[in-house]
Amino acid sequence: MPIFEYVCKDCTRQFEAFVTADRKPACPACQSANLAKRLSSPGMVGASAGRSEPAPQMGGCGSGACGCRMNVN
Repeated sequence: MPIFEYVCKDCTRQFEAFVTADRKPACPACQSANLAKRLSSPGMVGASAGRSEPAPQMGGCGSGACGCRMNVN
């Protein structure tokens, strides 16, 4: 869903709006179309949202996982 964050250049209100090709955003406070799009961070969606887990360790070069062997003498 295309939800964008805006700030109204006329009244400085910040808001979010659902925008499509047929639907142009307007400030909910003053109805102005003089808007600036704000940078927003991407949202997390899904069962793991908000939960961080370390990546599994697969072993690296020298562990035999990549097919090479360290030359130990």
